[in-house]
Amino acid sequence: MENIASNTLKDQRELLVRLERNNRMVQRLAEKLNSYTYEPRCPQGFEKYYELNRSIKNFTTHQNQVMSKLGTEKSNIQEIALHLERFKKLESEFAAYIFDLKKPL
Repeated sequence: MENIASNTLKDQRELLVRLERNNRMVQRLAEKLNSYTYEPRCPQGFEKYYELNRSIKNFTTHQNQVMSKLGTEKSNIQEIALHLERFKKLESEFAAYIFDLKKPL
């Protein structure tokens, strides 16, 4: 994130592409989460499932806010970097959820 220093047009385009790619990935993760193959099997799994759904909704809300600000002068590189960190965290939480599902009961 430190390498994103200036707020030039090229940087904005790169960020826009990155944000769109992350958004598509989150949509795919949400589809997987809602499929029957990833249904939880224990109470802790249901807690994690609902937590992931809530995180996906929060991410989508922040995504819309960041995308709307990106085209304006209000775009803040630190806010975008924070949003990209949210994506990484969400992705790792989803991977942990999948890993826990694959464990035998």
